[in-house]
Amino acid sequence: MTLAVELPSDRDSDRTWFPVCAPSALVPGRGVAALLPDGGQVALFMDRAGRPYAIGNRDPFTGAYVLSRGLTGTADGRPFVASPLLKQRFDLETGTCLDDPAVSVPVYRVREIAS
Repeated sequence: MTLAVELPSDRDSDRTWFPVCAPSALVPGRGVAALLPDGGQVALFMDRAGRPYAIGNRDPFTGAYVLSRGLTGTADGRPFVASPLLKQRFDLETGTCLDDPAVSVPVYRVREIAS
């Protein structure tokens, strides 16, 4: 099995799943970065219950592609990753910055596909 992220599209019928890594590549508390076909990057994480998450890897506060290197945790029951640079926390389910709700990162749906 392989983990795949859903690529955004203007039309629901054109959505595709892009394979990124084996589930075994994800370790709770650590992120993995993957390059997307459009040149963007996605940061993947897995929580201790085995649920995968995927958000954009670009830190909107600095412009650096570093979120996959951030520290994970929970706040009020919400999983987040803290940017390794300025420490802003991003909700892994919604992409919203917990420290500045006006800022967010893209969120990608993740699923397992046959490899």
